[in-house]
Amino acid sequence: MTQEAQELLQKALALPDKERAELAGSLIASLDKIVDQDAEAAWQQEIVRRAREVESGTVETVSWEEVEQKGRTLLRGK
Repeated sequence: MTQEAQELLQKALALPDKERAELAGSLIASLDKIVDQDAEAAWQQEIVRRAREVESGTVETVSWEEVEQKGRTLLRGK
């Protein structure tokens, strides 16, 4: 990272949370200039596929509590 970028980062980190979040969102959005035209359709197909798997019973769902507990366990292990 250049000195200029480091200075900008330090200034950005000094901003209030809301302003930092808005700035971060703007920076990320600026990177999304090249959009994969097929991405949205692919995600829709994936959502439909997964919903059908759940509805048909071919996959077993896991409760949020189980997911949360597993996540906490994994984080503690690091």
